[in-house]
Amino acid sequence: MKSKNVMLASALLISVATFAQKDQLKAAEKALKKGNIQEVESQLNQAESLISAASDAEKAQYYFLRETVYMDAVDKNQNVDKNLALAAKAAQEVVAIERKAGKLEYTTEVLKTISKIKDRLINGAIADSKEEKFKEGASKLNEAYLLDKKDTLNLYYASSFQLNAKDYDGALKSLQELRRLGFTGKSKTFVATSAVTDKEEAFPSKEERDRMVKLKTHVKPRVDVVPSKQGEIYKNISLILIQQKNIDEAKKVIAEARVLNPNDSSLAITEANLYLESKDFAMYKKLISEILAKNPNDADLLFNLGVISANAKNKEEAEGYYKRAIDVNPKYMNAYINLVALRLEAETPINAEMNKLGNSDKDNKRYAVLKEEKKRIYQGVIPFLEKAHGIDPKNEDIANTLLSVYGALEMSAEKKALKEKLGK
Repeated sequence: MKSKNVMLASALLISVATFAQKDQLKAAEKALKKGNIQEVESQLNQAESLISAASDAEKAQYYFLRETVYMDAVDKNQNVDKNLALAAKAAQEVVAIERKAGKLEYTTEVLKTISKIKDRLINGAIADSKEEKFKEGASKLNEAYLLDKKDTLNLYYASSFQLNAKDYDGALKSLQELRRLGFTGKSKTFVATSAVTDKEEAFPSKEERDRMVKLKTHVKPRVDVVPSKQGEIYKNISLILIQQKNIDEAKKVIAEARVLNPNDSSLAITEANLYLESKDFAMYKKLISEILAKNPNDADLLFNLGVISANAKNKEEAEGYYKRAIDVNPKYMNAYINLVALRLEAETPINAEMNKLGNSDKDNKRYAVLKEEKKRIYQGVIPFLEKAHGIDPKNEDIANTLLSVYGALEMSAEKKALKEKLGK
């Protein structure tokens, strides 16, 4: 008998709580109609502890009111980033609950708010990027993507922000999702110039643009093509996996990328570098040979191969690639700069040894030998420095390095002429 009384008492408690919750939600609705947001929030706070046991309709009502409170704070510029994120989550709850229940009482209104939130998040991310607040911007772009998963471009930009923020774990998660979705980012925009404003305008379709051209309201029709970003996505996944020492997975990803993008030389270089990292020199040489056979006169390719070889401490091979890049494009400044830097690296161990020498006859003789070695290094870089300076006289690094080399070789006349030319 006592047991039945306890069960009856519990049922009464639940019933009373349910009535209280309904009253609070009704009170919150009334307060919203009166524009009393503070009262809305107060009533919602009272109902919060009971919402898990509420009906779907009441849950949807609760989250709709929550989203309204958060957006009111956003509109008043109160802790915008936090409230915008909370509004987005509340709005998503409404849509998910009502779609599952099959009753769309608040969804139509909430979808309008979602569009507004999405725009605010994207604009906020753009503002963050201008201040180099990439972590904060990435969070906003991820929120925008979660609000509208059809707009995968936001996830792509979020991954770029995460890379800039050096959030490699977050970037990898975003990039892997893009890979799973088969995202390419490839698109066409149909553009024509307004005959009235003389400004280019984009159209939703080719047919619409062509119709306006026929009506002579627009002229100069053209198509803006955004190339596929798939190769870049796979490459970035591979680079992060390499950094994480997950070489086997990186090889799988880059091999998949090569199949999808067989003509992407940057992917081919990444794959070659991958095998170099894992010290599979035979495979590295094979891939490099294939790359060069397809693009023997690609200066950028040759330069990048030089960088890879330099990073692998294969200086002779790196120098060969830089020289070949210069042969293809005699004005390739970065090839000159890297070639000079590569050669000047040889003076580091020489300087270290010279600094350790004493004043004995033996040490003095060794010092003289090392000094001649440095002299040969400086003489070897002068032609490249002079050529680079001729190509870009405003490049201060090149000019200052050339001045230093002239000074070290006691080429006073050349140094004086260059200083006068630079106005120093």
